Amino acid sequence: MITLLIGGALALLITIVGMKFFIAFLVKKSYGQFVRDDGPQEHHTKRGTPTMGGALIVGSVVVSYFLSHALVGAIRGTGFHPTASGMLLLFLMAGMGFVGFIDDAKKITNQRSLGLSPMGKILLQTGIGVVFAVLALQFPNERGLTPASFLISFQRDIPVLNLAFAGTVLGTILFVIWSNLIVTAASNGVNLTDGLDGLAGGAAIMVFTAYLLIGIWQSNQACGGGREIAAACYTTRDPMDLAAIAAMLCGSLVGFLWWNASPAKIFMGDTGSLALGGAVAGFAILSRTELLLPIIAGLFVLITLSVILQVGYFKLSGGKRIFKMAPLQHHFELLGWAEVTVVIRFWILAGLFVAVGLGIFYFDWVVKLS
Repeated sequence: MITLLIGGALALLITIVGMKFFIAFLVKKSYGQFVRDDGPQEHHTKRGTPTMGGALIVGSVVVSYFLSHALVGAIRGTGFHPTASGMLLLFLMAGMGFVGFIDDAKKITNQRSLGLSPMGKILLQTGIGVVFAVLALQFPNERGLTPASFLISFQRDIPVLNLAFAGTVLGTILFVIWSNLIVTAASNGVNLTDGLDGLAGGAAIMVFTAYLLIGIWQSNQACGGGREIAAACYTTRDPMDLAAIAAMLCGSLVGFLWWNASPAKIFMGDTGSLALGGAVAGFAILSRTELLLPIIAGLFVLITLSVILQVGYFKLSGGKRIFKMAPLQHHFELLGWAEVTVVIRFWILAGLFVAVGLGIFYFDWVVKLS
């Protein structure tokens, strides 16, 4: 628990202080945001605002993770002992952030709002996702638990949904495909949600708070932990370390929102949105709550669906649209809602989805006791 508190505080401090200097650096280098010409006209005032703030978000979490573990290890005399789950989550987050960094860099270099091609982005995301998925099935601990499982999960693993039903090799291939679907969907979902000052960052804080609480609960009720109720215990590996990273992400994003609140002084860019989406997917897979993810991250799902529906209907109807503009947040802007109004109301939606997801997670535990 002390690692969680120290790590969250460090991430907040690094981001809220460091962002001031990072903004100055980006302004000096003229690394500014490019805006779609077909978007709301009010967004043209944002052209040139520094972007790639996600690089500091990712950096602050990684630095906070290693510093907090080293500090706690020194205090307790146990040395530095990162967990397999924690390192895998950081790898996935940083890897997706790297893809976003390349995308942002191409936009800046080419002086246009388009970076990596969709296929190029998917290939890079897939490569990182495959490495993550394969490694997540390795590193068993003393109880034989690996960071991820062949079992598809909801509030916990579902025994009848076993991807290894036909053998380990086929099971690994199926798990890699399943894991990549989650990673690609989550990273692109957060990416689509980004676009209004504070929207993606505020919604992500709520989602990571959910995984913070889930991690603490799973740790307290871990099978073999001594405090659990056997009928409802969890077999997740390293839940407290996952909770610590969730706290660091929350701390870093709170610091980022200080500068990203309307009118934003900096944007997270694809560097941040893809990294946060990767982290969301990593939490779902490593906490073994994969099918619960669409509920907890319901706002990201809703916004992604708006784009899918818009594109699909446009092609099928010969050019007609369901929404004035997709993603969904821009539809409401074009209806006349102020940007701040859209952000706050979408934050409320994000909070409601998180509350429902946590309620379902807790209800499962209660049912197991009855």
